[in-house]
Amino acid sequence: MLRIFRFGYGFAGEATRASVTEVAVMKYTRITVEPGKMGGMPCIRGLRIPVATVVGMIADGVTEKDILNAYPDFESEDILQALQYAAEAVTGRELPLVSAP
Repeated sequence: MLRIFRFGYGFAGEATRASVTEVAVMKYTRITVEPGKMGGMPCIRGLRIPVATVVGMIADGVTEKDILNAYPDFESEDILQALQYAAEAVTGRELPLVSAP
């Protein structure tokens, strides 16, 4: 849990704590973003394999077993965190959709 403090100013300019907001923080220990690697794209543990690649493979019907065979350095938790990261990345965003005919 992360606490965010907002401060205001009272009489004579002294700082006062105006409010406290608690925000749940999810840690992605297996997702790395490095400006010098893959153009700063989120990757799995710095392996130069983007989260988008893993999510795309899942979307294409590739099984976890096949992903783990294709990437021997991967662990099941890597795939799970890639999906969790992707889900959070699109939360609250509107994506353009084409209506079905």
